[in-house]
Amino acid sequence: MPRPGHDLDAVLAAAHVEADVAALRPDYRVLLLAVDGITPGPGDDLSEALLQRAEASAREAHATTPVDQLPHVAAWREAYRAFGAKPQRTRNSLEALTRRAPDGLPRVNRLTDVYNAVSVLHQVPLGGEDLDRYAGPPRLVRATGQEPFDTTAGGEPVVEHPDPGEVVWRDDLGVTCRRWNWRQTPRTALREDTTTALFVLDALAPMTDDALAAAADELVGHLVRLGPDVRVARRLLGTG
Repeated sequence: MPRPGHDLDAVLAAAHVEADVAALRPDYRVLLLAVDGITPGPGDDLSEALLQRAEASAREAHATTPVDQLPHVAAWREAYRAFGAKPQRTRNSLEALTRRAPDGLPRVNRLTDVYNAVSVLHQVPLGGEDLDRYAGPPRLVRATGQEPFDTTAGGEPVVEHPDPGEVVWRDDLGVTCRRWNWRQTPRTALREDTTTALFVLDALAPMTDDALAAAADELVGHLVRLGPDVRVARRLLGTG
């Protein structure tokens, strides 16, 4: 498992998007960022300002367009339907955050706050994983239905399984995120002591590669201030 000083490029080189996923949505792209050297810390004035900017952006968007009609949200709703999920019941992470933002985004810690704000500002589903708790390379697959998904119910740990054909991120131990970008396992979630992370930026048309890169660039710009020795590697998959 990765540790500070790990070869981040090697981590990303092993990442994989299964052909069955690409066939489902040929317009799908994912930009992966592997980051180490992060100094954990609580929210600060800069992360608070970023959250407030994201909240204001969402309020402006809500004023003119229903959330489910925002272009990238609508594209992800269509993608969910393509593998049998009901988007009105299991909202992708972008839609969930965008709906919440006008009334206030969560304040967790500066790492989580930064990536949540960038997700809303750039209208892109954006996940964060603790690479020190990852086992093997990240890959995006259509589930068989047998893969374990470690989660909680009623405050107790339980093991669930994805639906057959569901699009999931997984590692060697099981599912790390269900329904493409819906719900993450606590096993690999970012924590107060996270120093090495993987960020997953998901894109469908009409989002362009340039817009996806701009979201990643802003995220990196905020991440590099989270420690004196932060290193970042990136890889774009799914362009053919």
